[in-house]
Amino acid sequence: MSAAPGTPPDTTSGTPPVEVRRSRRRTRTVSAYRRDGRVVVLIPDRFSRAEEQEWVAKMLGRLERSERRRHRGDDELMTRARQLCATHLPAGTAPTSVRWVGTMTTRWASCTTATGEIRMSDRLRTMPAWVVDYVLLHELAHLVEANHGSRFWALVNAYPRAERAQGFLAGVSHADASGPSELDDVGDDPDL
Repeated sequence: MSAAPGTPPDTTSGTPPVEVRRSRRRTRTVSAYRRDGRVVVLIPDRFSRAEEQEWVAKMLGRLERSERRRHRGDDELMTRARQLCATHLPAGTAPTSVRWVGTMTTRWASCTTATGEIRMSDRLRTMPAWVVDYVLLHELAHLVEANHGSRFWALVNAYPRAERAQGFLAGVSHADASGPSELDDVGDDPDL
């Protein structure tokens, strides 16, 4: 079930190639992630081959379930983005992709205007829908107006709960030391 680094992918089974990395410093935890078309599973060095196989199977299952949940969430986010575009932005405005990301720690979201890609911080998932909608609309408005000029803010502030959402996010940022520190004044902040 495990493959050494550099081993070509097994294309005959539905299982991705797996690289198991053992670590003497890792004493109890097991983790897995995808990289370069394979799954990398990190395990303690003390694990027997049977434990290794057991944990590889567990981690493949967990990774698959996590990716299914994330994909389903991304589809829902894209649907909501289309609805917000149709309601609040000029005809023809549409992102190429909208997805949740767990790696965003200093911003609530970001938009790459050149490609139309929008990324939303996983931290937003627990917030009220109207706050998520506001952040999503903020990023979608960048597809119309790349900068934070008056035309941009006119689009964003047309959202009925814009001011309330800005206050909510500022409060969360203030209360959460690990939250984005750039939101002292959300309405004027260049990077939401």
